[in-house]
Amino acid sequence: QVQLVESGGDLVQSGGSLRLSCTASKFTPGHTFSMYAMRWYRQVPGKERELVAAIATTTRITDYADSVKGRFTISRDNTRNTVYLQMNSLKPEDTAVYYCNARFNNRGNGSWGQGTQVTVSS
Repeated sequence: QVQLVESGGDLVQSGGSLRLSCTASKFTPGHTFSMYAMRWYRQVPGKERELVAAIATTTRITDYADSVKGRFTISRDNTRNTVYLQMNSLKPEDTAVYYCNARFNNRGNGSWGQGTQVTVSS
């Protein structure tokens, strides 16, 4: 199963920016990063995990939660096996643990990273 490692979480003031990274490794033989649909989720204690952004494989079509549209941008670099989440105009309500998810051919539940903490102070 592919392994995912997130990084880039930090404490930032309201209105600030952060870029999260998620790097994949240990692919099943014959699989490449470009074959995985990638998603960023976030979760706060006591609440369900929320889909934040998604990016398709070859088409690179993106989709965003309404709460982050116009502020967050998801992108991928298949040469680096990495997906990014650029977060601008951060708000305190963006505070959460952010998780990366990879789904081979966009099927099943996929694999998860360990999460990275983003804290936005008011």
